[in-house]
Amino acid sequence: MMQNIVGIDIGGSHITMAQVDPEKRKIISSTYVREHVDSFGARETIFSAWISAIEKVAIGLVKKDLLIGIAMPGPFDYENGISLMQQGKFIDIYQVNIKEELAKRLSVSPDQIHFVNDAGAFLEGEVFGGCVKDYKRVFGVTLGTGLGTAFYNGKEATDEDLWDSPFKDSICEDYLATRWFVNHYKALTGEEISGTKDLLDKSEEMQAQIFADYADSFAEFIVKYVMKYNPEVLVIGGNIAKVYPYFKNRLNQHLEEHKINLPIKISAIFEDAAILGAAGYTLKKSKR
Repeated sequence: MMQNIVGIDIGGSHITMAQVDPEKRKIISSTYVREHVDSFGARETIFSAWISAIEKVAIGLVKKDLLIGIAMPGPFDYENGISLMQQGKFIDIYQVNIKEELAKRLSVSPDQIHFVNDAGAFLEGEVFGGCVKDYKRVFGVTLGTGLGTAFYNGKEATDEDLWDSPFKDSICEDYLATRWFVNHYKALTGEEISGTKDLLDKSEEMQAQIFADYADSFAEFIVKYVMKYNPEVLVIGGNIAKVYPYFKNRLNQHLEEHKINLPIKISAIFEDAAILGAAGYTLKKSKR
């Protein structure tokens, strides 16, 4: 009898989910559901969108044996399942007990539902079914529109929230997220790009210069912040991870100069990492 688990990733504009095979530690891709959610909408709009999506993914599963893991952005009370987001998205479910609300509407017990921070979920997913299965101390970075940072200590992954930590003349996220590429390209050329994908269409000289500058910042970030955790490995996800080959050599050069011997792995499961992580986390929690 295989445990029925659903992993869910709740983002600002979508809810994405799938059943997860706990033995193979993989998503059962035929069960994948992704739906748009208006997170600025009224409480009822948000809940009914979530519930209809979850009902689709859980079709045919026995409710009393079901485990549901949910990766959720913060601020959020993960233990009790209460949203603490006060501005912008999800404003209408501020201070609502989402765990109880979902349990009631899905006719399951609140004990069957577990929440995990979205940055932590990415790393939990990489440890559970991704590229760092055999490591005990793992630092995870997601490089995209924002900067996500998480640390896995051998038991669980925690959100390290380094995005707004001091860096150069500003904060880390200003130098490591997509907007740095956009701003830097504009400063150098006066032209607009929307991100790293556009940059790959530009001249090789321009790419080389921008990726070199990025590698310098990333190396500095690793030296200044990541190494404090004494990780065995660094795992990188997010859209910017897809252009890693363009800044890899220069980054490694810097690390060698600092006598840092830190293997770097690139996520192969990307968007699925949070779903897998939410499921893996829930499996751990339910066994305690």
